Amino acid sequence: MTRRRFSSGFVERSNAGDAAGVAALYAEDAVLAHPPGRVTAGREAIRALWEKVLANSPRFEPEPPLPTLVGGDIALTSTPPGDGAGARAQVVRRQPDGSWLRVLDQPEFVRPAS
Repeated sequence: MTRRRFSSGFVERSNAGDAAGVAALYAEDAVLAHPPGRVTAGREAIRALWEKVLANSPRFEPEPPLPTLVGGDIALTSTPPGDGAGARAQVVRRQPDGSWLRVLDQPEFVRPAS
């Protein structure tokens, strides 16, 4: 396991209101589990969703990554949210140019109530 930065640029692009830049972090066939209880599929739909989200000018803070699990050209990344409400997880796929793009993104995974 490693602590590579697979989500590099997300916070900067989001805080700049750059929905197209955020969408560029996703593969064309990516699936995003947002809004809660639904999925958004495909980079263009993800861009449109981020345009709506970023229209409210939310502020994002970097979150320290948990150890990353890498298997060939696929990796599982995750971060604990600052509010301690659960975890965020992404599956990323290595591209032919060596970069990594999100293929599955679970931005809000809430722990079940105990």
